[in-house]
Amino acid sequence: MDTQITAKFKINKPACEVFDAIVDPVKIGHFWFSSSSERWEHGKSITVKYDEYNAEGILNILEIEENKKIMFSWGGETNEETVVAITLNEPDHLSTIIEVNESGLDENDPEAVSKMLGQKEGWIYMLTCLKGYLEHGISDLRASLIHS
Repeated sequence: MDTQITAKFKINKPACEVFDAIVDPVKIGHFWFSSSSERWEHGKSITVKYDEYNAEGILNILEIEENKKIMFSWGGETNEETVVAITLNEPDHLSTIIEVNESGLDENDPEAVSKMLGQKEGWIYMLTCLKGYLEHGISDLRASLIHS
């Protein structure tokens, strides 16, 4: 079973603005995590927090190509480490196609399908919040998703 998850969105902003929103520790708090310990750069371990869910995690930045790609691993502290690749494609100077690909979920895990659905839901939600923030200045969508 292929446990890879992909989500793709069009954001009506140039790639440099989309990239900066993700790697900037202040801007990320408007659409994704409550906070990020520092600017995302190759080789760094970044602590991210979700204050609303009383959760935090470590992102290990594996690769950064400015305005084009961000790759990190996460979940190592729970022995469920996956790799996330975020790619930015700028078809024109007014918009960006952002694609998130997460791989590495254990295909033998009896909860694999449920975890895949949860991760896909989370990525679509994060991208929706990012679009709202960058295109319309909406910063109160993040952390509104309720898990039962």
